[in-house]
Amino acid sequence: MKILSFRDADYESFVKRLNRRALPTHDVRDLVAEIIAAVAAQGDKALVAYAKRFDNVELKEKQLFLTPEELAAVKVAPATRKAVAASLRNITAFAKRGLRKDWSMINAEGARVGERFQPFDRVGIYVPGGKAPLVSTALMTAGFARAAGVPEILAATPCGPDGTVNPELLYALKAAGVTEILKIGGAQAIAAMSLGTKSVRPVDRLFGPGNRFVVEAKRQLFGAVSIDLLPGPSEILIIADKTGNADYIAADMLAQAEHGGDSLIGFVTDSKALIGKVVKALDQQLQNLTRAKYIKEVLKQGTFILQVKSMAEAVDISNAFAAEHVSLICAEEKKWLPKIRTAGAIYLGNDSPVAVGDFLAGPSHTLPTGGSGRSFSGLRADQFQRRTSIVKMDKKAVRKSLAVVQEFARIEGLDAHGRSTAIRVE
Repeated sequence: MKILSFRDADYESFVKRLNRRALPTHDVRDLVAEIIAAVAAQGDKALVAYAKRFDNVELKEKQLFLTPEELAAVKVAPATRKAVAASLRNITAFAKRGLRKDWSMINAEGARVGERFQPFDRVGIYVPGGKAPLVSTALMTAGFARAAGVPEILAATPCGPDGTVNPELLYALKAAGVTEILKIGGAQAIAAMSLGTKSVRPVDRLFGPGNRFVVEAKRQLFGAVSIDLLPGPSEILIIADKTGNADYIAADMLAQAEHGGDSLIGFVTDSKALIGKVVKALDQQLQNLTRAKYIKEVLKQGTFILQVKSMAEAVDISNAFAAEHVSLICAEEKKWLPKIRTAGAIYLGNDSPVAVGDFLAGPSHTLPTGGSGRSFSGLRADQFQRRTSIVKMDKKAVRKSLAVVQEFARIEGLDAHGRSTAIRVE
């Protein structure tokens, strides 16, 4: 764990490095390009080969999708059904408030202009596999698609070595409205959903988080298909003054570190005393956690604690870092909240655990990471809608528009444009 004070010699250089750009390494970029090319050329055959290579599972081409019989046989505990229903209830309510509605107006020349919003016909949802079944991710992606009215929702998630997918995850996917489940993960799944194979019909847009290979596949396939954002490994930045509760702060840090891998944890405060309390709380709470092995690695390699001069400096660091999750705990919340501009999601006060946002609150937890929050927002319901502009004119509106259109046509050397307008009123 990196612990630095603004008085330390290497403090400034460390803070500068927190201004990140989400760029792939050469090895990731090259491997993903190889995978995409193989899927484009070999289709289902490549999916089977990569499933064996990366996930240690033997599949036949006819076994790439979960069958309706397999899905119908899924059984979960009543408590799981209740939790999924509660989460979906909040997700649906939140998503529907974020949907765009058709509108129109009359412009200065008398033309009626507006926009129409319709759901995409077919979307792809990626749900990571790995160390734990991300049931909440299924809900917070597919649930938004269903709320937006998308008729075809293809989910891709890697199966285990025995060819099966976690039953709770399957139940969540079904409850959220998924219509097909591809038992393939990684960059190969992104390639299949984007380009299509004999078995996989391509989608109109891709959604969902993943590891660096999944993120890079989405980056490389942008244009062949549209994407939501580039969400990678989990991260949190906690900003607190002396009012912060050390036990709660430590608990949130450990919760995010629980994701393991390349997770990134930051705690920034102007209180030296609070740092000592948080470090002590981390040590105490870690002893009772089942995933302590993964957490210890993240605390060692991917965690930093900074003592800053002021809350203003803490906010500046937050805007440069552009964290996926920001927890803001301070006496002057109303003063500092408007100044945080680049966070994927913000949690306010001592009593707002990020875990509630991860599982239940309603907003999607699919958020920008790696500094991409400067350019991307988190997943929203209106991203599942296709926006189309509408223009309707009558002769009067055409006449009022003609002089301006002809001037632009003259400037740009496009006389046919001007003629196509003039001909309607001659």
